[in-house]
Amino acid sequence: MKIVLVGQALFGKDCLEVLLKQGEQIVGVITIPDDIRGRPNPLKDFAQEKNIPIFQPPGKSPHRLKDPQVMAIAKDLKPDLFVLAFVSDIMPYDVIKLATLGGINYHPSLLPKYRGGAAINWALINGEKETGITIHYVDAGIDTGDIILQEKVKISQDDTVGSLYYDKLYPLGVKLIAQAVERIRKGTAPRIPQDSDKATYQPMITENDVKIDWKNEAEAIYNLIRGSNPSPGAQTIFRGEAIKIWDAQIIPSSLASNPGEVVEIIEGQGFTIGTGSEMMLIKKVQQPGNAKISADQFSKTVDLKAGESMVGHRV
Repeated sequence: MKIVLVGQALFGKDCLEVLLKQGEQIVGVITIPDDIRGRPNPLKDFAQEKNIPIFQPPGKSPHRLKDPQVMAIAKDLKPDLFVLAFVSDIMPYDVIKLATLGGINYHPSLLPKYRGGAAINWALINGEKETGITIHYVDAGIDTGDIILQEKVKISQDDTVGSLYYDKLYPLGVKLIAQAVERIRKGTAPRIPQDSDKATYQPMITENDVKIDWKNEAEAIYNLIRGSNPSPGAQTIFRGEAIKIWDAQIIPSSLASNPGEVVEIIEGQGFTIGTGSEMMLIKKVQQPGNAKISADQFSKTVDLKAGESMVGHRV
């Protein structure tokens, strides 16, 4: 079974490695162009090491896979299967259909819930207690194809997008991609139609989606912060400029406060802010153009005072 793997980053590299160890025949790798800042492409480097043909369509996301070069590659390699492992572009279905068995895709949610490119972010922001991995066939829609494999993971109270992906969804995804390919090769892969009545679609997350409203319940704000970490970062306004809140904790407090008001500076820990319910301890922040720092360091740097406000308008 001739396979073309489409992907990028370490996830793409690890999927390629596990497929090779499994004895699969990889006839080509399609990945992103070289980074102009010189950052490595682990998938490309590993494919070169294994003497696998590499193709890097030009252009910018999300249009690279629509380049005519991709169609030409598919016609030349005549793959039996496309394996999409961490693909940020939409691969045209006309290309997918050139493979004898079509294509499969890795998606970090329990489809049909959370279709779209920011599934992990939205699951955390919405306070979900579980999510998972789905390996599905690619069809003409976005994350709508028949399911091959699906497995759940628990979302812990302190998970961020980063921890949920790297600690849970990443290794599970690599394992399930290998299992799905093996089942397809053996002719035992199921095709489980998605229930469209249960489908949800969330768009790519933007900075407009992660503006903190301190009048909301503390839990909703906490979920927004962890669902925006490591990107794009939950935002609030302080002294007329947008700053990002990267880490926080809901804490009990008997002190009176207004939503968005700095209540207390706690030495060595950070500062507390009032919300629509409990108090929130802010632990890590970032000012525009600067690195992330502890909220304790931020408090000292800006000489933060109790009673200041984290709500307002950009000046």
